[in-house]
Amino acid sequence: MRPRARLGMLLAAVGATALGAGIAHADAGGQMAEVLPILEALVLVLLGARLGGALFERFGQPAVLGELVAGIVIGNLGLAGWHGLDGMRALPALDLLAEIGVLFLLFEVGLKSDVRSMMAVGGSSFLVATLGVIAPIGLGYLASSSFFPSHHPLTHWFVGATLCATSVGITARVLSDLGRVSSPEGRIVLGAAVIDDVMGLLVLAVVTGVIAAADRGVAFAPASLLWIVGKSVLFLGAALLAGGWLSRHAFRIAARLPGEGLLLSLALAFCFALAWLAGRAGLAPIVGAFAAGLIVDEAHYRELRTRDSADRSVEQLLQPLMTFLVPVFFVLMGMRVDLAVFGAPGVIGFAAALCVVAVVSKQACSLGVLERGVDRLAVGLGMIPRGEVGLIFAGIGATLAIKGERVVDPVVFSAVVVMVAATTLITPPLLTWRMRRRQA
Repeated sequence: MRPRARLGMLLAAVGATALGAGIAHADAGGQMAEVLPILEALVLVLLGARLGGALFERFGQPAVLGELVAGIVIGNLGLAGWHGLDGMRALPALDLLAEIGVLFLLFEVGLKSDVRSMMAVGGSSFLVATLGVIAPIGLGYLASSSFFPSHHPLTHWFVGATLCATSVGITARVLSDLGRVSSPEGRIVLGAAVIDDVMGLLVLAVVTGVIAAADRGVAFAPASLLWIVGKSVLFLGAALLAGGWLSRHAFRIAARLPGEGLLLSLALAFCFALAWLAGRAGLAPIVGAFAAGLIVDEAHYRELRTRDSADRSVEQLLQPLMTFLVPVFFVLMGMRVDLAVFGAPGVIGFAAALCVVAVVSKQACSLGVLERGVDRLAVGLGMIPRGEVGLIFAGIGATLAIKGERVVDPVVFSAVVVMVAATTLITPPLLTWRMRRRQA
């Protein structure tokens, strides 16, 4: 080969290598450009959540309110003239992290719940929970249809559904601080709140299924409603029966395998598997995550826990992940509150109406107390806070549509968030006042 030809081939090879390196660098640069907004969002979300939560806890309020307020501030900086963060609330990666955080949250709620305790709390708790679901749904439907008569009827039912679930964590914290967890009122409220959450998840499954059918153009039939309810109950029953057996044997086999971190990995696999199965069955994935928490029992993994060098329960191992992901959900919910919509006529009135309905409807719970000598007003006050479950319902509603029309539009979503914040704020002082007066 001639020297000139060899030189030409060498230059061609160098050029091809440089071109390949340039393309690879461009690809890396493109990927970096996609990652940077996510990193920026996580910095703001985590710092905002910690600062907001610490500020509200300093004044004796739940940290979740601070996380909501931090999100509202970040998401509405455009009102002050700075629009640099307007696109953050629409980041798909942030939304995905928030959805996983919700799964972890419901998984933890299931871990802290005991099926035997739920069944042993008595008729009062069941009646209180039942009335605490029926009354908010009915009154919420009336309030929504009165303010927005042009909206689809299923929107009004969904608004009612967001009002039915009680936040057991907030009430439990107040009762614990007062030393009244074991009081008759405390046992009824806590038992009813857990049953209320289960009923709320079933209501969510039913309403979501009916909305999905309406979006496909399928006519509503009573048989389809019975099928959704039956499917929900069947899924939870099958998950508890078969899942308990599978959990017990899976953890026993895992205890014989080498390596660290098997307990958390297997527990998360249960959470994700049940969430996936719930989704495949046409239910909300959070129903599966909650069922997984009920299934995973400490007695199942005791041998694996003692073998692990960390020697911690699933709840303890889950805390670092929840500290990271759960605030992402609440801050993102706050970011999606559009303060500008409150300038529209009737929006503030609708938010106020939802707050009134949220308080009044839970007072109907007191009619379900069967025991004599129990403070019915304290029971009704303990059932007021909506907390994280109401936000989860609203967040799911914001993703649903009927023929292109959002089930929960920005106006309704913002009003629901105001209701959640208001009920969470007023419950601790009201319940503290009533329980101390009762004790005195």
